[in-house]
Amino acid sequence: MRMYDIIQKKRDGEQLSEQEIRFFIDGYTKGEIPDYQVSALLMAVFFQDMTEEERAALTSAMVDSGDKIDLSAISGIKVDKHSTGGVGDTTTLILAPLVASLGVPVAKMSGRGLGHTGGTIDKLEAIPGFHVEITSDEFINLVNKNKVAVVGQTGNLTPADKKLYSLRDVTATVNSIPLIASSIMSKKIASGADAIVLDVKTGAGAFMKELDEANELAAAMVSIGNRVGRNTMAVISDMSQPLGNAIGNALEVKEAIDTLKGEGPEDLTELCLTLGSQMVVLANKADSLEQAKEQLKANLTNGKALEKFKVFLESQGGDPSVADNPEIMPQASHKVELPALKSGIVSEMVADNIGTAAMMLGAGRATKESEIDLAVGIILHKKIGDHVSEGEPLLTIYANNEDISDVKEKLYASITVSDQPVEAPPLIYGTVTE
Repeated sequence: MRMYDIIQKKRDGEQLSEQEIRFFIDGYTKGEIPDYQVSALLMAVFFQDMTEEERAALTSAMVDSGDKIDLSAISGIKVDKHSTGGVGDTTTLILAPLVASLGVPVAKMSGRGLGHTGGTIDKLEAIPGFHVEITSDEFINLVNKNKVAVVGQTGNLTPADKKLYSLRDVTATVNSIPLIASSIMSKKIASGADAIVLDVKTGAGAFMKELDEANELAAAMVSIGNRVGRNTMAVISDMSQPLGNAIGNALEVKEAIDTLKGEGPEDLTELCLTLGSQMVVLANKADSLEQAKEQLKANLTNGKALEKFKVFLESQGGDPSVADNPEIMPQASHKVELPALKSGIVSEMVADNIGTAAMMLGAGRATKESEIDLAVGIILHKKIGDHVSEGEPLLTIYANNEDISDVKEKLYASITVSDQPVEAPPLIYGTVTE
């Protein structure tokens, strides 16, 4: 088998066999196939696409290129949730204890974030004492005991994906549905979950800006998951404006705590209930989505979700009193309100740019080497469709630097106030199950 023939076949729009896909993934992972040939194949895939069979075969080959997490020692159906990313996306911090409070085992492997704010692990580390450095045996024992634990991702999960992504990044082949879908799903499948709920974002703050692109990506990932034996579904949700009100690590943890008390922002709460009900049904802990949603709502109001959060924190060294005293987390030295320059209706909030403003404060990483400031960020007071009066604060900036003029300028450019009434965008656009 020759790489030349595989490139030519895909260039001409033909379907690659599973053997040919494995030959290319195995050879590239081992360093036996050069970058220039893989670059040519990636560009051929970019223009010629892949069939559902090819996508599943590519994903499986990437899964088999490295370590696979064995969660079989955890009793019950393990359901994982993955978001394609956004601004103010605090759902994992809420969903893990909320779903676990109904007896669904949540064995979560998370990473650190590049971009607007830190990843789930960065956010959790805003809580004094919390750590994810636990052994595999400890991880499994904690999930069996408490139904929830979070651990850092292993260094050798899907090495083929790491190599391919680096190459895609410099060859203009990132925006390819089969390559995006196989990249995301290979990591989820290697992480060992039995079922997967995907939160596919669309809008200005999402990777997929257009709804039809988000639908296409969701369908591709659901197809891959189901073809390789994982019960998979996707929810398509809005990211044209930030989710919830908090953008920043400690700020997002506080908002997650508020939500677990039943006092969180309406959009964040609703998305968590939607995703959580899917997870509960896939885990066979409810007969219908309606029943699952009611059970989740009950645990937000009766204190069980918050109590599970405290148990989760304490079991991994975190201070559970943060649930009652969030101010023990890092605090910013400056709080600056951004007043509206005119009265009217908030008609646009460019989520991506607002997230960038938070990163400029230090809430996120521009590079892997960047240090995150866990205290800084932004709290929104207005969302699309809300009325604002001149001089009324649109948001509050939490900063540790006195000069934030560039951040203010970025935020003003990202928020439009109109004279005409504007409807808020829908939160949920639909679901994909096949």
